[in-house]
Amino acid sequence: MSRHPELLIPASSLEVLKTAVVFGADAVYIGGEAFGLRAKAKNFSVDEMREGIAFAHEHGVKVYVTANILAHNEDLPGVRAYFRELKEIRPDALIIADPGIFDIAKEICPEIDRHISTQANNTNWGTYNFWHRQGASRVVSARELSLEEIKELRANIPDDLEIETFVHGAMCISYSGRCLLSSYFTGRDANRGACTHPCRWKYAVVEETRPGEYMPVYENERGTYIFNSKDLCMIEHIPELIDSGIDSFKIEGRMKTALYVATVARTYRRAIDDYQTDPALYQKNMPWYLDQISNCTYRQFTTGFFFGKPDENTQIYDNNTYNKEYTYLGTAEETENGLCRITQKNKFSVGETIEIMKPDGRNVEVTVRRILNEEGEEQESAPHSRQILRVELSETPDRYDILRRGE
Repeated sequence: MSRHPELLIPASSLEVLKTAVVFGADAVYIGGEAFGLRAKAKNFSVDEMREGIAFAHEHGVKVYVTANILAHNEDLPGVRAYFRELKEIRPDALIIADPGIFDIAKEICPEIDRHISTQANNTNWGTYNFWHRQGASRVVSARELSLEEIKELRANIPDDLEIETFVHGAMCISYSGRCLLSSYFTGRDANRGACTHPCRWKYAVVEETRPGEYMPVYENERGTYIFNSKDLCMIEHIPELIDSGIDSFKIEGRMKTALYVATVARTYRRAIDDYQTDPALYQKNMPWYLDQISNCTYRQFTTGFFFGKPDENTQIYDNNTYNKEYTYLGTAEETENGLCRITQKNKFSVGETIEIMKPDGRNVEVTVRRILNEEGEEQESAPHSRQILRVELSETPDRYDILRRGE
């Protein structure tokens, strides 16, 4: 059967959730302040979760809450208390990796759908059917599956069991994210939400009889990054993703900015809609998708495991940095008398040319005419992060538009 794929977007904060909703998400996934795998993400308080879910539901968008740590004994009482809170807030689903946590969710809030996290290493249809029998409505595939494997999987599971698959974002060097490097090096456990991303660090080799003598593994003036994967990007392969029977196209990035989320959500939204309107339109607009997706923070792109096992070309050996073409200045919170209120994220000045990024795909070049602080005093520039400003531009943005500056 033909499946209409959901576009599932990450959100690190209430601001980013609203951006994801406005810029085209069908669903958003968020973390609370406990039991998710992004301890360093800003995450949501219970009140923020409540507000975010209400905002999403007003726009016909679903919200999924991650509770996907691999739990130890001492975690379980807290999980029970947390799920009692979530029962009142009513997200659309919980994303769970641990069977013990799954059972607690089933007991305390059975009315909330349960999705199985990629952390549970879901690599075959037998595993999918197992979780379906336990009451899961969706399973997130391991990133190590090819499209052919997903197709075979789809053919061997019930129609009402959904497949969610990562289609864009950072790739982990370890199998489905089960990494011990962070725990070993820093004592911060990746499987309990505190990954320090040691796969992005700079490495060298030390020979046993010559301690202190560091030899680069790969000769380059910036060092070597032997675990550093390119980012996944499947924008050119929407037809194959749909054909394989995937129900939800998941974007990685629960620690990313509103600019990143807006860019990726808007681009994948349009690509999916264009393809489902007319495959020829999708092909015609491909240059626009590729241009837009390359504008947001990225490492270089790969298709991951979708077309077979990755090789050395999926790694970046010479640096650990992002290419960055735009700087996020803020989100239009409200406009009054031609002045736009923003919480400023990066420096900009009167007279500068910046861009208004709109959910419909337009990028409007504008000039900064005036900057006023909270007291209404004129400023020539806005150097202080998090400052509340009112800004006059040569064209007034709409609420939730993104302001950005090209590098």
